[in-house]
Amino acid sequence: MTAQRIEGKVISDEIRSELKVDAARLAADGIVPGLAVILVGEDKASQVYVSNKAKACEQLGFYSEVHRLSGDTSEADLLALIDTLNRQSSIHGILVQLPLPSHIEEKAVIDAISVEKDVDGFHPVSVGNMVIGDDSLLPCTPAGVIELIKRSGNSIAGKHAVVIGRSNIVGKPVSMLLLRENATVTICHSRTADMEAIARTADILVVAIGKPEAIGASYVKPGAIVIDVGINRLADNRLVGDVDFEAAREVAGYITPVPGGVGPMTITMLLANTLKAAKASAARKA
Repeated sequence: MTAQRIEGKVISDEIRSELKVDAARLAADGIVPGLAVILVGEDKASQVYVSNKAKACEQLGFYSEVHRLSGDTSEADLLALIDTLNRQSSIHGILVQLPLPSHIEEKAVIDAISVEKDVDGFHPVSVGNMVIGDDSLLPCTPAGVIELIKRSGNSIAGKHAVVIGRSNIVGKPVSMLLLRENATVTICHSRTADMEAIARTADILVVAIGKPEAIGASYVKPGAIVIDVGINRLADNRLVGDVDFEAAREVAGYITPVPGGVGPMTITMLLANTLKAAKASAARKA
């Protein structure tokens, strides 16, 4: 039996409809969620992402600012802009588009963003709050993975989840969020012995390694939920994930396509974080 596709676009649209209603309620109280995005340099993929974020804000009735800085902008000037945005009351979320030029230290930039406005969920305090289970703004792609699983009608509690990949952006945080949902979690990486056998024990398999179609059907337990976080452009310009979709779908119970799976969820969860930050700001003022 062929796996059921988990359509990220459909689930993303569902969440955005909910966010739009919430944002309209806030606006009635005079509060408009505000997101500032900073882009340093001319990276084409980053420019597309930034434009998509601004467009999504407009569709939901959010306020947005895009700060486009030249590639030779100094770290000091970038940090000064972040400081200004930290103090700007109309801005509830700040996102610095990565990657940054090599002369700017990524950690210094992430650390400079106010925790209350850290809608990427990368600040060390945000990460610490996520690990200990305190309320925090969660990293967007991992939070999107959890929503995809839940909103496709699947439960997480009691399941064995295997995460392939241990990056700070996806692998580690998605493992923590699965644990918070009461899954039993195994993390695999490049040094894992017999990864294929471990992956085959997973009720939920999350793959984020950045290698096109590296994970085939032999890694998939029959009936498993397969979440493919990877997005890779091949020489023929096709976009594919880290999972061999056609092979894995013959074994899995549920599977995300690439494109159209996890991708649409990232900006949606960014918007959800911005709305949450705006509500928290209003509550602090009250």
